[in-house]
Amino acid sequence: MEPGLRTGAPGADKKILRVLAGETLDPPPVWMMRQAGRYLPEYRAIRATAKSFIDFCYTPALAAEATLQPIRRFGFDAAILFSDILVVPDAFGQPVSFETGEGPRLDPIETPEGLSRLAGRIDLGRLAPVFETIRLVKADLPAETTFLGFCGAPWTVASYMIAGRGTPDQGPARLFAYRHPEAFQRLIDRLVAGSIDYLCAQLEAGVDAVQIFDSWSGVLPGQEFRRWCFEPVRAIAAGVRARHPEARIIAFPRAANPHLAAVAALAEIDCVGLDTSADLAAVARDVQPLKPVQGNLDPLALLAGGAALDAAVREIRAKLRGRPYVFNLGHGITPPTPIAHVERMLELVREAR
Repeated sequence: MEPGLRTGAPGADKKILRVLAGETLDPPPVWMMRQAGRYLPEYRAIRATAKSFIDFCYTPALAAEATLQPIRRFGFDAAILFSDILVVPDAFGQPVSFETGEGPRLDPIETPEGLSRLAGRIDLGRLAPVFETIRLVKADLPAETTFLGFCGAPWTVASYMIAGRGTPDQGPARLFAYRHPEAFQRLIDRLVAGSIDYLCAQLEAGVDAVQIFDSWSGVLPGQEFRRWCFEPVRAIAAGVRARHPEARIIAFPRAANPHLAAVAALAEIDCVGLDTSADLAAVARDVQPLKPVQGNLDPLALLAGGAALDAAVREIRAKLRGRPYVFNLGHGITPPTPIAHVERMLELVREAR
């Protein structure tokens, strides 16, 4: 059996794999998006040793240490690979850098002719340090901890590739798609193929399951969502399953609440991630009967702590209990979050009901 893949029932020691297979656990398993990050002093210490963020991602010893730090401190039920969604355009020949305080920078693709600068296929050799990070983490990860890999969804990744940076409404990518739909489709198709190769390589290196982050899916109207978000994610999941039928796949279409049930209905998807704005009553009625869900604590409630945090955690547990779910945030943890608030969240999630 290949590393990271399973046959038959999920191992009894990996709670998140059990939930992704459809089992209801109470208390639910828990991890946090961006759980390896700047809110941890030990993360800040090792981050200071790397020349740049992209160098940090491509240095296996540092990336593995960052992946493992929150597991050692908090005992989360999953570790998520420390990397970035923009290593994919980097591996297509569009170099990525990160400016302090300003986020990622790429040479923007402003016209259809700009696509010619990209390689025809993803260069997995460029991503070899990522796969080495997986192998290092796997060697030190507790047996009961699920190991998650990930990629960005094509729409979200393309939005950075077109604009050359993050933008408030993904306007450059939306305009490009309206003005040059055939060229944009070629870019999306290339990212679908590259993402399949990348996720399969992660599974083969040792991750247990993968998550597809569509961080900017919520900006698109219905038909555009279906074309640029729904269908590409479905195609990636189908492509991964064609090679690795036992792979577990989480889709996270952020701020796409009208489409959550449709995503959950996809045969290729095992779990749907919920962002902060998801209506949990509607989720319990329309989404949970179809698939396990994950989320959706507001990171600002975690930052606030106190009564607001207690109430938010208890509400999520009350509304999602009785069917399979993984407790998580609705987006990534914010750097100022006190460690004591994370500890309190875990105490509340793990208490018996």
